[in-house]
Amino acid sequence: MAEKMKASVLLRQGELEVLEVDWPVPAADQVVVRIAAVGVCGSDVHYFDEGRIGDFVVDGPLILGHEAAGTIVAVGAGVPADRVGERVSIEPQRPCRVCAQCKAGRYNLCPQMEFYATPPIDGAFAEYAVIQADFAHPIPPSLSFEAAALCEPLSVGIWANQKAGTGPGSRVLIAGAGPIGVICAQVARAFGASEVVVSDPAAGRRDVAHRFGATKVFDPTSGAELADDFDVFIDASGAAVAVRSGIRALAPAGRAVLVGMGADEFPLPVARIQARELVVTGVFRYANTWPLAIEFAAAGLVDLDAMVTGRFGLDDVEAAFGAAKDPATIKAIITPGT
Repeated sequence: MAEKMKASVLLRQGELEVLEVDWPVPAADQVVVRIAAVGVCGSDVHYFDEGRIGDFVVDGPLILGHEAAGTIVAVGAGVPADRVGERVSIEPQRPCRVCAQCKAGRYNLCPQMEFYATPPIDGAFAEYAVIQADFAHPIPPSLSFEAAALCEPLSVGIWANQKAGTGPGSRVLIAGAGPIGVICAQVARAFGASEVVVSDPAAGRRDVAHRFGATKVFDPTSGAELADDFDVFIDASGAAVAVRSGIRALAPAGRAVLVGMGADEFPLPVARIQARELVVTGVFRYANTWPLAIEFAAAGLVDLDAMVTGRFGLDDVEAAFGAAKDPATIKAIITPGT
């Protein structure tokens, strides 16, 4: 393999450059993947714009991008050689596997987690990337690389709906019709929800939600009020007012799952939570979701390909970030090979 590869590197806040960097050498339990497609996530844009997310600070060159798929081109000493040539979707994290959280099956909460594109771990806006062999999930020939890359945000939607207990007949309210909200709506329908209402102040985003699984959309600025009998509320907006309204819309024993990232702290309707015995929980990435994500995508229970609204090469990552801020964009994809 070549000793160098091209990568889009975040040098510092607001400054990207395509550089030649060292080709990744796999550890014994790793594989090298030639990257075919990488989705642009809001966290990538945030690192570019702000240089940090919470306690994670970009203090050196960093390769962004964590929604990735491609083809295995090399394997570590402990990985069967016949995996070379496999088309895979990358689960972009490396837990320690031995801490209490990992042993309990909650490896997403591993305190030693190494996650793509979270400082100082490089991501996948590059020609190649390495990942542990069991986190390079084989995909069927029918699944496009773009859909395989979007199994990462699909996993967020699956994890959120699993935490919410969404099932046949559930009435689900989702705040926010960005990519994660739209995916959460599709997953809720795939889980058997009979009603999926998506709330967003932007008319264009509400139209998108209608196309991707929502049975009804709601304008929170209209002055109208929602019913208060939803079984599930999933917040994909991070807006305090949306979280409070969504919790108030839950039926007794309902479940609220907070996915969107907003302010660190804001008031909640505690009396309502107590009186209706509501469950309020958060989502931090995902665990054990990839097999189901691949199955849903391959079976057409969710439509990931239709969510792609723009494709960009490594030289155009900053343009992709700009597109991601456009309400007309659902999902921008980086294709490092172009």
